[in-house]
Amino acid sequence: MSAVNDTKFNCAVFLLTGIPGQEDIHLWISTVFCLTYAISIVGNSLILLIIKTDLSLHGTMYIFLSMLAITDLGLLIASMPTILGVFLFSSREISLNASVAQLFFIQSFTFTESAVLLLMAFDRFIAISNPLKYTSIITLLRIAMIGLVFVLRGVAVILPLRLLLKRFQFCRANILSHSFCLHMEVMTMACADITVNNMYGLFITVLTVVLHSLLIFLSYVMILKTVLSISSHVEFLRALNTCVSHLCAVLLFYMPEFTLTLMHRFRKSSFPLLQIVIGYIYTLVPPLMNPIMYSVKSKHLHSRIMEVFVK
Repeated sequence: MSAVNDTKFNCAVFLLTGIPGQEDIHLWISTVFCLTYAISIVGNSLILLIIKTDLSLHGTMYIFLSMLAITDLGLLIASMPTILGVFLFSSREISLNASVAQLFFIQSFTFTESAVLLLMAFDRFIAISNPLKYTSIITLLRIAMIGLVFVLRGVAVILPLRLLLKRFQFCRANILSHSFCLHMEVMTMACADITVNNMYGLFITVLTVVLHSLLIFLSYVMILKTVLSISSHVEFLRALNTCVSHLCAVLLFYMPEFTLTLMHRFRKSSFPLLQIVIGYIYTLVPPLMNPIMYSVKSKHLHSRIMEVFVK
């Protein structure tokens, strides 16, 4: 009996893998990750600083962009320490408490970013379909209230996962396939029935990511319907142009998210290396690309960023 208990206790320490079979080039890979991390932190922080200090950028679009930058920074801060620890210092061990805390923050920021993208889609829909009433519908107070509700909802739906994982004893293989912790993978190592965890994880995925993506899709269907009714070719292109950055952000966020979720639930039929690579894309690419895409599309924001670097 004591041997079993010891096994359960020891397996509560998980091992992060990096990229299996590529340990010899982990240090070189870490260079790419460090560069990505630095650019993402600087880019998102710079956008927040410029929007905060420039009163002309206190409009609703830039408030949404600030919210997106904050969630991207949160996702980076939650995931990158263990990723860099594995690749730079071969620090592979992570305790159960640290693992649960990390997956809590990663998923909370992920679901919050999904909600921000939904709000941005709704904003584009109102701006294009009903521009005369835009300022009365999309107010700063309303944005703040809805944003707060989404943040609290993200925390509320993820918190039970932490409690559900903490009740387990772990006695199976303790090697994680990523350099960060995800609920779908950690729960499979429990030496108990994980049906409740599995069903609840599926429930919150449907409640948040799937529902948000469907509502975003519906918003773009309505946007397209409105745009096609515009007779002026110039106005037609201008309306579509306002959606390009957001549409790219949506694709960058949801495509890896859906792919990773499906691979974890049907992992026997997936390629392990591809699953690991998509995991890094899911964590690193949106925070890197969002500031670049929005600064390129916004001439005012682009000019303010250039002023910072020129000075």
